[in-house]
Amino acid sequence: MAKTASCPSCGAPVTFKSAASIFAVCEFCQSTLVRHDQNIEDIGKMAALVEDRSPLQMGSEGKWNGVHFALIGRIQLRYSQGLWNEWYIMFDDMRTGWLSEASGEYVLSFLKFAPEPLPAFTDIQVGNNLTLLNRNWQITNIEDAECIAGQGELPFKVGAGYKAPVVDLREGDNFATLDYSESPPLLFVGAPVKFEALAMANLRDLTAGGAIPDINVQAQVFRCPSCGSPLSARSADIKSVGCASCGAVVDTSDKNYQLLSKALNPEDDRYAPRIAIGSKGKLEGKPVEVIGFMVKRQMCDGIAYDWREYLLAGENGTYRWLTEYNNHWNVADVLSKHPHSTPKILAQFNYGGQQFKHFSTYQGRVIQVAGEFTWRVARDDVAELVDYIAPPLMLSRERTDTEISWSLCRYIEPAVVQEAFKLPVLPEPQGVYANQPSPWEEKHRRTSRAFWWMALVALVVQLLMVFAIGGGKLVNQEVVFNPQSTDEIFTSREFSLSGGGNKVTVTSKASLNNNWISLNMALINKTTGTAWPAVREISYYSGVDGGESWSEGSNQDDVAFVDIPSGKYVLTIDPELSPETQSPVRLTLQAETASPGWSNYVMVMIFLMIFPIWSRIRRSGFESSRWAESDYAPDSDEDDDE
Repeated sequence: MAKTASCPSCGAPVTFKSAASIFAVCEFCQSTLVRHDQNIEDIGKMAALVEDRSPLQMGSEGKWNGVHFALIGRIQLRYSQGLWNEWYIMFDDMRTGWLSEASGEYVLSFLKFAPEPLPAFTDIQVGNNLTLLNRNWQITNIEDAECIAGQGELPFKVGAGYKAPVVDLREGDNFATLDYSESPPLLFVGAPVKFEALAMANLRDLTAGGAIPDINVQAQVFRCPSCGSPLSARSADIKSVGCASCGAVVDTSDKNYQLLSKALNPEDDRYAPRIAIGSKGKLEGKPVEVIGFMVKRQMCDGIAYDWREYLLAGENGTYRWLTEYNNHWNVADVLSKHPHSTPKILAQFNYGGQQFKHFSTYQGRVIQVAGEFTWRVARDDVAELVDYIAPPLMLSRERTDTEISWSLCRYIEPAVVQEAFKLPVLPEPQGVYANQPSPWEEKHRRTSRAFWWMALVALVVQLLMVFAIGGGKLVNQEVVFNPQSTDEIFTSREFSLSGGGNKVTVTSKASLNNNWISLNMALINKTTGTAWPAVREISYYSGVDGGESWSEGSNQDDVAFVDIPSGKYVLTIDPELSPETQSPVRLTLQAETASPGWSNYVMVMIFLMIFPIWSRIRRSGFESSRWAESDYAPDSDEDDDE
């Protein structure tokens, strides 16, 4: 049941909605109030909150797993790179929890009892694994944070300077935080949540573009300490601003605007952004604004490879990235769910139903900064990057001494960027990028599919011809030629041919031994009298010489008559026997039509195979160009061998 009392400092009503709430901050005089049963004690003033781009505010409401909740308290924490909000929430069933909000990522967590002993804060290292609650967590972030302000109801005392060393853990969809502000440390367990899934209501009013809050945000306007150019930071989210004039980077969280990195030297490389800072547009149907631009460099074998990154402010306090290398573009989102929790570099793994392969591992160094950023970025900041690809997707892991983050990148054509920001025509991409989709992949797939269909059609046609036209026996007769009756001409039985272009094969088998016979053969059309003559000789000799048997010739002969039209036919044979022949020669005569040959089918298949082979060669060439830029390029292997 809610308890209401009067603020001892100003008399304004103060309500404790949750029984777990011990402290409250008076919204009228900022006094920090502690509850002692029914009495309220004023223990001092609370520092004012720093206005930011958060869409949330006290009294905002939402739903989680079907249960309504409301935001009843808030603390702001500052760490080395910026600040984040922790919203204290109460559900209708009187449960309480925390909604963490940092750089557009939202995490819902609840206090849990830790049965295992927890390591000391000084013993924890980013990338290591920690077994907790029967899960193997990876340590992804270590921050020696500090509370700077509070608001509303809170379950513990806070104030400016309240130390909050925290460690973030991730395991798949699960998220945990170890809070070392107390001893023993507190354990909060939950999961990242999509802002849309919370069904939030009573949010802060945003501008028409949806990227920057329209109220209670005072822009910081100042001059660059290096060159005097005017600069600004539109909200407390912005922790550093890069001067586009001289390249200096300014710490906006410092009231004296100290330099994070000095101005560029005249000889230093300078890049102009293709999308001007301040440009607004719609990317994938959602409003975004370009607020920051940086250039990073990788050194490989003494060669510098530079790429550009654009920080985009989006809806509900979210951020996205656009990256550009050699006119290749990617849109990137920081992931709440990390692909894997092992510190090792894997050869490949599955994520989101896709198999990602390791492409490259390298060091990225910041060489130029312009515009606004939500962390204290400076030139010469270095991080290890590991890229895995499954075109058109790429997973990129970035690791520093205090943090591991993953981003999911998706390749987009320059025309998409051009349309999103209404830009002039952008240059054509150069070379092949790591996750650029192969234009030959789909072409090869379509070509292969067409090849198999056409090959099947060709096979069906061939088989139909074989079975429909097919070969068949025409003549199978035996005849005896006597040496005394050589003037007799043999005429076979009549047979018929249908269709055109027939091929008639005649096989003659003679009973010869050290002898020969000549056959004056003719295929005669009985209707037209047209004859197709052929003279064949069969000879066979054998014997024994020096104890070894020998033979030459054959007792069989084949002859083919081609392109024979339809009609009724007979075969005639006028024999000529060897003068030495004394005994009759027995001859077996067989005539048959040949089945359709397979040579045409083979030629058709060879012709059809040209197309998938060509598309496969082109696809392989594209992939070779892609992987030539990876850690697995042939040249790099050769260098390693040497």
